[in-house]
Amino acid sequence: MAVQPPIVQAGDTVGIVTLGSPLEAATIDARVQYLEAMGLNVVLGNHVYDWDGFLAASNEERAADLMAMFENDDVNMILPTRGGVGVAGILPYLDYPLIHARPKWLSGYSDITVLLNALYQFGNIISLHSLMLIDFRATTPAYNFEQFFSVVSSADITHEIVNPPDFPPLNGRVPGNVTGPIVGGNLASFVGTLGTAFETDTTGSILFLEEVNEPINTVYRWMQHLEQAGKFADCEGIILGECSDCQIAYGQDYEDLIENFFVPMGKPLITGLASGHGTYKAAVPIGAVANLNSEEGTITVVSEG
Repeated sequence: MAVQPPIVQAGDTVGIVTLGSPLEAATIDARVQYLEAMGLNVVLGNHVYDWDGFLAASNEERAADLMAMFENDDVNMILPTRGGVGVAGILPYLDYPLIHARPKWLSGYSDITVLLNALYQFGNIISLHSLMLIDFRATTPAYNFEQFFSVVSSADITHEIVNPPDFPPLNGRVPGNVTGPIVGGNLASFVGTLGTAFETDTTGSILFLEEVNEPINTVYRWMQHLEQAGKFADCEGIILGECSDCQIAYGQDYEDLIENFFVPMGKPLITGLASGHGTYKAAVPIGAVANLNSEEGTITVVSEG
């Protein structure tokens, strides 16, 4: 059973790490000030400001920053500055037994997807597909903060994952009622682990996927790769988030892909979850057990892993 990390509350300390691509120092500093204004303390990783091409630092250095946050008793939660690329490079250098023994909430999306799933599969802890440091700013919708804090600040993980009131509701596309741990996240990052030691086992799971800024034929290619790798056959049900700013290709859009590729699978399917790269970001706990009821159009987190 996956472990739910301890709650986070006002006055607690957040560890900030850069685990993939670098982020401008001015942006990091502004977001840290916003966190502090919310009543949270901040500790920065040694390489949080580093810049080495499309990576912040070496794989070993970024991994060491993350492990230092898990080892630090004063740190209650860990926030990556952003995703980008390269997060998979740190996975071989993490101490998963130590992470399991000292669970802390870690939140992110985009390329942080690979870390979230590794924390569940190898560290057996629940993490959160939700906000990163870059999202802590005045223009972030209140819904995003409400979703984030409703999970990390509650001892009871059970809740219904819902879209914001001014957003279309969840759409049950293939009927079914199934339960399993949630895995997944960003499609491109998730596909990138196939054939590696950190490939995610989807057996018995609820598989959640979202994508951003890709032509639909590329999205199709990646979905087909997952299908041929058995990831859809192994899972119990599928949740599709937004394909934010994804471009029509060959006259086909995201809706066509859903109708022509996913619906014929016959797997219980809910679409339209506002999570990931879109404006609204539902908080999806990776590794927690959820019920997907596509007949009712509901996703309910029912227990820890």
